[in-house]
Amino acid sequence: MTPPLTEAGPALFRLVRHWSRRWTVRTSTELTGEMRHVQHILAVEAVDTGSEHTDEVTVATVAHHLGLDHSGASRMVRDATAAGYLTRGTSGHDRRRASLELTDSGRDLLNASHQWQRRTFNDLTATWSPTDRQRFATYLIRLTTELDLES
Repeated sequence: MTPPLTEAGPALFRLVRHWSRRWTVRTSTELTGEMRHVQHILAVEAVDTGSEHTDEVTVATVAHHLGLDHSGASRMVRDATAAGYLTRGTSGHDRRRASLELTDSGRDLLNASHQWQRRTFNDLTATWSPTDRQRFATYLIRLTTELDLES
């Protein structure tokens, strides 16, 4: 049997590949009724996360959080704004930039997305002992904190 530490890295990347292909279809369909609206969820998550770390969220903030170029983030912001999840205002720091905020619908979508994420974790670990579930949850949170995945 191969030691767990030897296989942990490959297992992590199998998990990432699995969820990067599947979560978008499942979550978007469940939360918005259409698969193609996953971009709205990503934009809302990026604006929310960005607002925790800066006094003003811009398209550049969204691009940074999502690992996109400015034009791709701009299209996502435009579409999420048109769908009613975001509002665009004029930046207080640079009038050439837009300042982004969540609307009530955007907050509802964000909350629904977080509920879906919690439900998914619970479903995936339902057969685990409470101790194992708590330990795994603690390690996931620790990993995201150490990698500064909130910013």
